[in-house]
Order: sequence, then C-alpha cells, then structure tokens
Amino acid sequence: MPYFIYRISPQRFLTYINEFAHYHEARDTARRMRQEQAPADVDTIKIIFATNRREAETLLKTRRERQPSEDD
Repeated sequence: MPYFIYRISPQRFLTYINEFAHYHEARDTARRMRQEQAPADVDTIKIIFATNRREAETLLKTRRERQPSEDD
C-alpha cells in the first residue's frame, strides 16, 4: 500500500500532494515541506498509509475521539 501526502487546512480541506511507495521517501518529502512552510502558513502536512486516495481522504476526514491519558 502506498503512502500519501496531504495538506490539511484548519477548515479540514484536503489538498493531495503526492504518493510514495516507500515510507522514507514520503517522510523526507513531508519533513522538507514542513521546513519550507512560511511561519504564517497554518496548514498541516500529513502522511497517511492507505490502499488508495479515496481511503486516505476518508481516514483523514474521520474525526477520532481523544484517547484518555494517565493524567485523566
């Protein structure tokens, strides 16, 4: 399964960036993109492991419940 990189706006809009077969390529690209972001850029760069773009976007749009921590 491939690794997908997306840019996610604060309003949860997804922008597809690229797809990679290997994690290290995706990780390096995402790190470089994060370093190149302007300080005022509030978008998030995310890597997602999924079968295809549709599944990746579904996973990214799904809100997850907060997991309780030891402090709770």
